[in-house]
Amino acid sequence: MKTAVIVFPGSNCDRDLAVAFEQATGQAPHMVWHQETSLPDGIDLIGVPGDFSYGDYLRSGAMAAQSPVMRAVSDAAADGRYVLGICNGFQVLTESGLLPGALMRNAGISFVCRDVKLTVANTQSAFTNLYDAGEEISIPVAHHDGNYFADIATLDRLEGEGRVVFRYAEEVNGSARNIAGILNEGGNVLGMMPHPENMIEPLHGKVDCMPLFEGLAAA
Repeated sequence: MKTAVIVFPGSNCDRDLAVAFEQATGQAPHMVWHQETSLPDGIDLIGVPGDFSYGDYLRSGAMAAQSPVMRAVSDAAADGRYVLGICNGFQVLTESGLLPGALMRNAGISFVCRDVKLTVANTQSAFTNLYDAGEEISIPVAHHDGNYFADIATLDRLEGEGRVVFRYAEEVNGSARNIAGILNEGGNVLGMMPHPENMIEPLHGKVDCMPLFEGLAAA
């Protein structure tokens, strides 16, 4: 599997995501600068990392969504290739229209930085096929604008189509229906606020999130 990680000004988790991709696939990913207009040939998986692209000016992810490379990312997603947006990457994916809804300021207006519990709500995706339904995992969060919002019709559609893949098992940021991660209609684009790349090896304390990357590599 060939992978790529998009690098924006202000990103600070791009290397962490690159390490996770390399551990799962055995190959170092291509690091793609945001001003590029195309992706390397044969890319199977694209990572859109956190955090703070463009310093979170305007709205989080709004400026990065206008970067030239995002057209290539959108084209790759439409072609069925996998896209994983984490934290600020999730914000970029909603701002670019690849995922529905928006990420708003946390309830309580405070930055949240700690390990939290997630429940795996859908195990039928390439991102979650190595988990058990209802399995609870530990994962770090670090965000100020992670409160997922969408209108009732969109939330009902996400639920009905099985596109909610992760839920918070505890109160974290006020997200509607405790949503922590969603898929696009095709099931090949995942946006999630928590940071799976920071819970993949013993030095992180746990390896709860390595199955996500291993499942993608197997796919």
